[in-house]
Amino acid sequence: MSHLKAISPESSTGKVKDLFGAVQDKLGMVPNMMRVMANSPSVLEGYLQFSGALSHGKLSARTREQLALAVAEANGCEYCLAAHSTIGKKLGLSADQIHESRAGESNDPKTNALIKFALRVVERLGHIDEDDMSAIRAAGFDDATIAEVLAGVALDVFTNYFNIVTEPEVDFPKAPALSAAR
Repeated sequence: MSHLKAISPESSTGKVKDLFGAVQDKLGMVPNMMRVMANSPSVLEGYLQFSGALSHGKLSARTREQLALAVAEANGCEYCLAAHSTIGKKLGLSADQIHESRAGESNDPKTNALIKFALRVVERLGHIDEDDMSAIRAAGFDDATIAEVLAGVALDVFTNYFNIVTEPEVDFPKAPALSAAR
């Protein structure tokens, strides 16, 4: 049971009703994480705006999902693992790609470099070093892409921690334990 109440779309009003309407139109549902975020319309709006802005960046939706899976696994967020596994499948990620992402790797060298960099940021709490920057640049990534990875990690850490603390009911198919995910 969630530590904060989940706001029902049917009983929502004002700004929350408008935000839920937009989410419903886009996703066909209002996920429980967002229902809990709606306790503060500013939190829900900020999440939606940040997520929406990143969707217009250089990173593909599939790559963003692979990074989100790696970060969710690193942080132990069951809700995000379930959500991003489901979204990843809808975007065409195979079961192997989802498993690899959760394990912190990819068969694609460029995606692998992005995942390694993102996980380094998480593991080092942002305190990366010149070797980390050299490695991501050597993999062919420019400042804009690096900035988007950092922003994505920040968004993922926010949702991971939000869900870990509030414990919304998982409304996506549960992701199996990594050892059984293949």
